[in-house]
Amino acid sequence: MRVLSLVTRGNSVFYRQQRAGLRERGHVVETMAVPGYDSDERRSWTTYAAYYPRVVAAAFGDYDLVHANYGLTAPPAVLQPSLPVVLTLWGSDLLGEYGWLSRRCARHVAEVVVMSEEMADALGQPCHIVPHGIDLDLFQPRSQARARRAVGWSDDGYQVLFPYAPSQPVKNFERAERVVDLTRERVDEPIELQAAGGIDHDRMPHYMNAADALLLSSDHEGSPNTVKEAMACNLPVVATDVGNLATRLDGVSRSVVADSDAALADALAEVLRAGEPSDGRAAIAEISLQNQLDRIERVFEAAVGAE
Repeated sequence: MRVLSLVTRGNSVFYRQQRAGLRERGHVVETMAVPGYDSDERRSWTTYAAYYPRVVAAAFGDYDLVHANYGLTAPPAVLQPSLPVVLTLWGSDLLGEYGWLSRRCARHVAEVVVMSEEMADALGQPCHIVPHGIDLDLFQPRSQARARRAVGWSDDGYQVLFPYAPSQPVKNFERAERVVDLTRERVDEPIELQAAGGIDHDRMPHYMNAADALLLSSDHEGSPNTVKEAMACNLPVVATDVGNLATRLDGVSRSVVADSDAALADALAEVLRAGEPSDGRAAIAEISLQNQLDRIERVFEAAVGAE
């Protein structure tokens, strides 16, 4: 198929993985990103207003469908009159400030993809649940000692990984700091909280294997990929009860979902004292990148076939 793919940030790792995989399967995927996607600054409505007519014009080209990735790209996809639309919602676009816009646009597209059952419930209409796939060859358990040398971390004490840049408000780094401070009162060894923003995706397995636990303190999420990657490395996860994490981590050893700072600190202390890996990889095995691509292809076929 020939796909016009709309994105807010064309440099997203998971988007680039999906695009490369679809191209390897013979599809033509052309990306139109909202201007300024390589900046961390929030883009204004005037930026999106200028983007919309460009999308509408491009949709008259030689394409089979429009794939709108993230809710803020949905309005121009819906406005163009010539092609069926697949809308993929990633999490904060449905559960955050502009969820109302995503829900409204979702009523006017051929097919909708979400990341989790919780997102499907929030959307309130028929949709496909297709979480981002994980590269299980890249993310796998490795020697912690070698990983720590690779990232330059000390072998002394505990290393807790915060897998985002502290500047992302929704990820709530301040809460992670509070939780680690409380955890220090519960264990005898020193704890380092390591933020991993701006790390090349290919190097993230080093950080996950170097850590003793991953701490996710987000205010809201859909189906966070960093948790699935940590599970693929058998890294214990302690997380706030957001998105589908309660379901995703259910039954996974040394991984806990909790609501309060105190409960998160209790769980983190227990995980660190145990000093053992989780069994997350076995639980995540079915969410491979190839399985995701298979399902996305079927969604595309359904959208084009419905026209």
